[in-house]
Amino acid sequence: MTQAPEFVVRDFCSAWERLNIEEIMGFFADDAVYHNIPVDPVVGVDAIRAMIEMFTTGVERIEFQIKHLSANHDVVLTERIDVFHKADHSISLPVMGIFEIQHGKITAWRDYFDLNQYMQQIQ
Repeated sequence: MTQAPEFVVRDFCSAWERLNIEEIMGFFADDAVYHNIPVDPVVGVDAIRAMIEMFTTGVERIEFQIKHLSANHDVVLTERIDVFHKADHSISLPVMGIFEIQHGKITAWRDYFDLNQYMQQIQ
């Protein structure tokens, strides 16, 4: 039996603390779409892996702090604070995420956030 979409997303968010790319990639369907709304979407696990590896470079761990979560069938909405822990500082970013789940895998993941807020914290 496939895990309920809400629990797939909760487990996915928890996996980021370990920053194990193989574990994180295991949550995605082969043809999944990942869209950080300020930038272009990427399609497929290879493109998603490249995007994740790009924004985790120099990061020791990441926390997805779920503030609110709502599920309706195969769609899960999360209001989160994503905290990127680097050696010398941390970056906190409010995020609204939408996940579409099919057969226990993420088929679409869209995150909405303020890119300017992120850019101000990395400088």
